[in-house]
This record gives sequence, C-alpha cells and structure tokens, in this order.
Amino acid sequence: MQSEIEQLQAMIDQSKHLVFFGGAGVSTESGIPDFRSSKGLYMQDSGYQVSAEEIISHSFYEQHPKIFFEFYFNNLVYPDAKPNPCHQFLADYEHSGHDVQIVTQNIDELHQQAGSQHVFELHGNVYRNYCEAHQHFYRYEDLELDEDGIPRCSEDHSIVKPDVVLYQEALNEQEILGAVRAIEHADVLIVAGTSLSVYPAAGLLNYFRGEELVVINQSNLPLHRENLLTIKAKVGDVFSQLSV
Repeated sequence: MQSEIEQLQAMIDQSKHLVFFGGAGVSTESGIPDFRSSKGLYMQDSGYQVSAEEIISHSFYEQHPKIFFEFYFNNLVYPDAKPNPCHQFLADYEHSGHDVQIVTQNIDELHQQAGSQHVFELHGNVYRNYCEAHQHFYRYEDLELDEDGIPRCSEDHSIVKPDVVLYQEALNEQEILGAVRAIEHADVLIVAGTSLSVYPAAGLLNYFRGEELVVINQSNLPLHRENLLTIKAKVGDVFSQLSV
C-alpha cells in the first residue's frame, strides 16, 4: 500500500483543484455507523415493526413523528463524534492555501468541524433544523422537545424538521449544482468510503473530466477508467500517512 500512498501524495501535491467525494466510510472511523454494510443500520432490527428505510421516509415522518424522532435521535445524530485524520487532512490542506472542495453524502458536519470551508452536503446536515411553518432555523443544540420527544418551534410550536434529505424527498438543487461545478473543474478527484450505490449522488462522478481519479475503499467499486489509482484500505489509515 505504501507505493499507492506515495502516488496519492504526489497527485495531491501537484493538484490545483482537488475534490474529495466521500461516503459513510469516511465517518465510520469517527464512530458513526454506516447504513448498508453487513453491520450497518439497515441490517439491524429497527426496534419497530417497520424497517429503518421506512422510518426515515418523508411519509413516515409526517404520519408518525413521535416514532420518527425517537429513531432519528437514537440512530442518526452523534453529537460526540469528532473529525478523524481524513477530515483533518482535507481542512489543513485547504488552510495551507490550496483549492479543496468537498462533496459529502454524510450528514454529520464533521468536515466543517475540522475546518473545511467548501463543503457540499448532498443529503443535508443533522445540526441544521427548521420550523416547517415559518422557516425559523435552529441548531441541534438549541432544539426544544415536547413531551413526545418532538422538536417544536419556540415561536409557533410547529414541528422543527431536521434539514436532512429523507426518502421520497429531492436533493437540494443548490448543493447539487455546486457539487457538479466542483467536480467538473477538478483535476484530482478522490472518491472514498462509498459504495456508489446511492443515486443521484453517485451519478455526479460522471461530470469529472480531470486526469487523476483515486478510489480509497475497502471493497471494489464499479469504476472503470485508465490510470485509476485504487487503494483498498480504511480512509483514515490512508490520510493519516499523508502530509500537507
């Protein structure tokens, strides 16, 4: 693996427009479970008579908010999670004066906590929440829960919804457009910790026109390209060996 890491280091050192496209495998090393692996959230008993996928759908959220928020707070929000070497390297590299854009499928805000400024969150962010009636925004730490554990707006008592993309909901158009522009202009694209099974997010890679494509993943991905650099390893293990 050392020779591959040296190749990656050289690519990063020479890059002018670096884009990092990350999935759940970026966050698992910060203690946040993924969804689709053999030990992921979708493989576990939800504790209810419906699947996890159904619980985190828009229709279930509207029909059963008490169960939705109980499951959501127990399984999707990890306020004690901290950035790992991957998050920190990308932030440090940006702070050293380089152009670094991040496209993430994760909802944990760890890239921003590490210090990254240019992050496109395809599936939203658990720390942003808004009153559906009047669009008042609330940080996670400012939420006020009613007797059923449902967050309520302090002004009108409407439900405060997490600013995350649930099943049956469309992705945020501005985040998609920003991610597309970033990927189109990248000369180095690093794809890490993702199964590339979630669309339309995975389809954004089709916009890459650069020369250097890198995959860091513990399993093979359906990417076929000349000069593809593949590193089969944990994401944090790779980035902990890179230098800014």
